[in-house]
Amino acid sequence: MKIATWNVNSVRQRQVLVADWLERVQPDVLLLQEIKCEAHQFPADTFEALGYTAHVVGQKSYNGVAVLSRRPVELRETKLPGLSDPEPPARYIEVEADGLIIGNLYLTNGNSGGEAGFQNKLEFFDALACRAETLLRADADFLFAGDYNVCPTERDLAPGALSATDALVRPESRAAFRRLLWLGLTDAVRALHPDENCYTFWDYQAGAWNRDLGIRIDHALLSPRVAERLAAAAPDRDERAKPQPSDHVPVLMELG
Repeated sequence: MKIATWNVNSVRQRQVLVADWLERVQPDVLLLQEIKCEAHQFPADTFEALGYTAHVVGQKSYNGVAVLSRRPVELRETKLPGLSDPEPPARYIEVEADGLIIGNLYLTNGNSGGEAGFQNKLEFFDALACRAETLLRADADFLFAGDYNVCPTERDLAPGALSATDALVRPESRAAFRRLLWLGLTDAVRALHPDENCYTFWDYQAGAWNRDLGIRIDHALLSPRVAERLAAAAPDRDERAKPQPSDHVPVLMELG
C-alpha cells in the first residue's frame, strides 16, 4: 500500500502538477494539505478521471485538507477531536482504508498571532496526542501524516534556514512532537533514513531552493503494527524543481 502526504499550497494552482505526480507514482492514497479552497471548489473531476475519489474539508482561501484515494475509504472525522473550538479551521480529516485509520493533518505554523497563536499550535498537538492514545487503547492500526510545522531535531533543518526563535524549532514544539514518539509512534522517514537531511520544504524567498536551505516539517507517524509493515519512506525532492511548484514536496511511504 502506497500512501503519500503533500502540502500543495493551493490545489487549484497545482492540480496539473498533482495529477502528473499521481499518474507517475500511482499512490493508493494521497493526503493533501493547504488546499486553500472550499469543498465545492475542489477540482475533484481532475482526480476522478485518474481513478481517485476525493474527501475534502475545505475553507475559503486558507487551510483545507483532502484525501484522494483509489481504494474504498470510510470518512471518520472532519475535525480533530478534543479541540476547544467547536468549529476549528479546516486542518484535519480522518478516513479508514482496508482497516487502516489515516489522519491527515495541517498543523498551524505558530509564528503568527503572538503567544495565543503559538498556544493554538500546542493545543492541536495535545489533541493529536489524545487522539493517538484513544486509538492505541482501541488497539487500532493508524497513522498520522501531514504538515506538522515542526523540525523535530537540528538535523531536520539546514544551518541558517530558520532563526532559533522560530515556532518550528521552539522547545515546546519539539517536545510536543517527541510526546507522540514516546507514545509508541514511529517517524517513518527517520526510521529508514536516520542520518540524511530528507528536507520537505524550501521557502520561495532568499534562494532557499538553489542554496538547499531546506527543512523537514512534513511527517508520517505510524502506530506499532503499521511501523512493522514499513518498507519505504522518503520525500520526492524532484517535485520542488518543477515549474511553479509548491514550496513543499510529497512524502511517499510504502507499507507491506
